[in-house]
Amino acid sequence: MRRMRKVTGYIFGSIWWGFGLNLIAYLIASHVAGGCWYVLATQRVVTCLQQRCERSARCDISSSCSKVVCSTLYLSPANMLKISRCGGNSTLMTKSFCFDPEGIFRYGIYEPALPVISSNSLAVKILYPIFWGLLNLSSFGNELSPTNNPLEVVFSICIVLGGLLLFTLLIGNIQVFLHVVMANRKKLQLRRRDIEWWMRRRQLPSGLRQRVRHFETQTWDTMGGEEEMKWIEELPDGLRRDIKRYLCLDLIKKVPLFDSLDDLILDNICDRVKPLVYSKDEKIIREGDPVLRMVFVVSGRVKRSQGLSKGKIATSILEPGGFLGDELLSWCLRRPFIDRLPASSATFTCIEYTEAFGLNENDLRYITEHFRYRFANNQLKRTTRYYSSNWRSWAAVNIQFAWRCYMMKSKSDPSIPVILNGGNEDRLRKYAALFMSLKPRDHLE
Repeated sequence: MRRMRKVTGYIFGSIWWGFGLNLIAYLIASHVAGGCWYVLATQRVVTCLQQRCERSARCDISSSCSKVVCSTLYLSPANMLKISRCGGNSTLMTKSFCFDPEGIFRYGIYEPALPVISSNSLAVKILYPIFWGLLNLSSFGNELSPTNNPLEVVFSICIVLGGLLLFTLLIGNIQVFLHVVMANRKKLQLRRRDIEWWMRRRQLPSGLRQRVRHFETQTWDTMGGEEEMKWIEELPDGLRRDIKRYLCLDLIKKVPLFDSLDDLILDNICDRVKPLVYSKDEKIIREGDPVLRMVFVVSGRVKRSQGLSKGKIATSILEPGGFLGDELLSWCLRRPFIDRLPASSATFTCIEYTEAFGLNENDLRYITEHFRYRFANNQLKRTTRYYSSNWRSWAAVNIQFAWRCYMMKSKSDPSIPVILNGGNEDRLRKYAALFMSLKPRDHLE
């Protein structure tokens, strides 16, 4: 059932996938934009150093990043060294001249990169450009103040347009998400209104109304209000089989009865199973009712109750992987065939919210007749009886009967004769007739 919900949640999955792609796109774009910004900022620093070197006859451009630079412009005493080392009115400047944001060289949008370039930390050099790109893409370049450099202006335009494009994609995904959510909510409101109107019109008692509301809520939470099987059936046969196999195969293989079947049989079962949802305390089938389908429990627990004589009730619990309605399988394999459906030997009640899938009588009959060679296998017969709730209850009753016989014999005194009329022996016969009569009648021999 959870795999079947993948079809129902396809739209929501696509929306969340769109949000994820937007986030990834923002991160990639911020990484690229920040990397380009860092490279261009480094180029501007090199340009600054080259301009300083061109004004000095003794400056080596190839080593300008590591040696002193002569400048004919006076900036501040802090940047001025020994004047005698520079010719004329030149001033010996260190490389910090081009890393001074207060200097005469204008960096424009690259000014925040100066501390990053001069930093010796690799983490700073990697993370800060990404942060800069993410900040400016998300704010559409509001904080950018480019100079008249053409490349810088073009780069700023790209940042603004990239931020607008990513934001437009994000808004589109949000609009689709809100549209789907509001449409589903509107659909839920209309459905609940119609159900409430129908219950009032039919004057259902409050208990039944509450059960209907509870079932509708759980079904909506599970299926999202989509009748997935209805539109899956409208697909071409090959595509429909492939989708149902993908959705149901893992669930079917969890059922011990179908675990060893051939792939061809499993494909036919997958093509015919129907999803079922039951709320808490809901009766799947009552004792004595005709069995219309085999039900395979996927999640949740189901209580089996079988009435005995004198008001005694035999109970057992079906866990996920268990099944009920095996009387229908015996009915399909019976020869000669009888049209009358078998009666359920017990009442099955959901202890909690239960998800299952079922095989209707016609579908099960089709499978057993077309693949009878496989269902005649002795191992499959033993597996069917081993996991059958009817046979398990019968076995439990016989074990209890044997234990009671043992306890009565061990407590009785061999020297005292057994009274036949109304005595222990007669009572044991009654117990034997009572318990042994519960043996299921199937046609798996």
